[in-house]
Amino acid sequence: MIKDIFSKTKKKKYATIPSETTKTEVPEGIMTKCANCKKIMYTRELQKNLKVCLNCGYHLPMNSKERLASFIDENTFQELNQEMKTGNPLQFPGYEDKIAGDQKKTQLNEAVVTGTGDINGIKVVVAVMDSTFRMGSMGSVVGEKITLAIEKADELSLPFIIFTASGGARMQEGVLSLMQMAKTSIALKKFSDNGGLYIAVMTHPTTGGVSASFASLGDYNFAEPGALIGFAGRRIIEQTIGEDLPEDFQTAEFLLKHGQLDAVIPRLEMKEKLHMIVEMHQSGGDLEW
Repeated sequence: MIKDIFSKTKKKKYATIPSETTKTEVPEGIMTKCANCKKIMYTRELQKNLKVCLNCGYHLPMNSKERLASFIDENTFQELNQEMKTGNPLQFPGYEDKIAGDQKKTQLNEAVVTGTGDINGIKVVVAVMDSTFRMGSMGSVVGEKITLAIEKADELSLPFIIFTASGGARMQEGVLSLMQMAKTSIALKKFSDNGGLYIAVMTHPTTGGVSASFASLGDYNFAEPGALIGFAGRRIIEQTIGEDLPEDFQTAEFLLKHGQLDAVIPRLEMKEKLHMIVEMHQSGGDLEW
């Protein structure tokens, strides 16, 4: 039955994420230029299409608010642990000012938003990482909020879904940041042992300690088209092994081809696919691939 879900996906070529962002010279807010094909579109029309380019299918970045609106039923989201804020445990110079700047810019307290909500009427616990806050880097508060969300899903016997977007561990918190890899992984193991359903959706980019921990531990591991997914950077790997890597290395499509993902799901089909999977697990449907 799970094969049927993905066999319905239209065979459409989606653009990969460009390695460099091109500056746009269009009226701010009214028009948006696609970073891939350079087509200029009305921002309102692009938003209606969930920020997927109307011309080439390139998936523009989404913040956490936009992401939640794209797959959670309207007026059902209830945020968890919104008040949690990071400190400066290592007294890293300038860290508090940078955090304050991101809080003002994004209107978020940290780089992940967690809560409960419905997907076509089915209640789930969700976590959405936000790359506009410190590039979605994982500090102690990010790890704690994700862990608490997992524990809430366990407590309520609900599926847990996470959308990852991160540059990796947050350097200003040192080993405290790296500890979140183990903490979140342990929480997921307990959740799994209790029969919990965990779905991980990797978006652009999912790298470093996030890709090496909770982002890759789903019962289902999905990604958006063209997303960059990996631990170390491409140049570091090439210098280490002394070889050139394939052009599509570390893209979602490359990982799918090599068995590291279960599916690459276009954003416009994401809500439907997630609903089908959680509904199947509720009804005890056939889960054979």
